[in-house]
Amino acid sequence: MAPLPVSLAIALRDVRQRSREGSTMILLRESVGQALRRARTEQSRTLRDVARAARVSLGYLSEVERGQKEASSELLNSICEALGMTLGALMCEVTLEITSTETAKLVVVDAA
Repeated sequence: MAPLPVSLAIALRDVRQRSREGSTMILLRESVGQALRRARTEQSRTLRDVARAARVSLGYLSEVERGQKEASSELLNSICEALGMTLGALMCEVTLEITSTETAKLVVVDAA
């Protein structure tokens, strides 16, 4: 497996830190939004530029990136195309992020 981009490694570190602090609820829309924002900022592109290329409103794209809206697969595909990435690549990145935050839960059984 190829090494992670620095921005993804930093994001994963931050997610792990939040997980250790007790916030274990993982929301898919937040992970998707974070991955889209990382891709956009790594390209030094503005919300306006990507929204125009994806043919979505700037406000809606902003809400998707902030994890406030859950975008349809059609909309995600359009945003991914505007960013020059595939929907599969986005989902792989999100899967990696979510997997890294999941923690095993131990159940204590009283044998007495």
